[in-house]
Amino acid sequence: MHDEERRKAGKLYSSAKLHDQKWIQGKMILDAYNNRSFGDRTEGPSLADVFAEYGEGSSIIPPFYYSQGVHIHIGKRLFANAWLMVLDEADVTIGDDVFLGPNVSIYTPIHPIDSGVRNTHLQYAKPVTIGSNVWVGGSVTILPGVTIGEGSVIGAGSVVTKDIPAGVVAAGNPCRVLRKITDEDKTYWEGELAAYQAEEQE
Repeated sequence: MHDEERRKAGKLYSSAKLHDQKWIQGKMILDAYNNRSFGDRTEGPSLADVFAEYGEGSSIIPPFYYSQGVHIHIGKRLFANAWLMVLDEADVTIGDDVFLGPNVSIYTPIHPIDSGVRNTHLQYAKPVTIGSNVWVGGSVTILPGVTIGEGSVIGAGSVVTKDIPAGVVAAGNPCRVLRKITDEDKTYWEGELAAYQAEEQE
């Protein structure tokens, strides 16, 4: 197996051996993205030139960091606040209409527990998936192999070590389900929206 095949299979591989010209170009685009003035953010090469997918209407506020870029799959209308870090050694898949607070970290690489093997700088990686309509609060860390189900809310400061089901509020270190998102939640927030819209029309 070559290193790329080993990476895909979740086996030990050398990330450095995969740093080709495309990787260098991706880092140059990231540098340019982070250093543009606000008014120039639509000019020149974009993250869509690096990512596997970058959905329409998505926005990532710089500064932003990724390790590879090419393994990031983003749906439509993502909003990610500043200081997002995505270590995409494996696939990172984010659905539509996802909100990420500031300082969110998404990790896919894993280093061996044994120091002798770890010091060879080999690693392996597990994918991360975030479903559509998820809200991830500020300073959340999402660990390798995690899936967050559609419509869930992750409280600020959480460390997500295991899968979170759809339609729940979860928080803590380690992150755990606190409660389901209910019809009462929907009714309350639809009422707040209606009140806002009514005031806007006055």
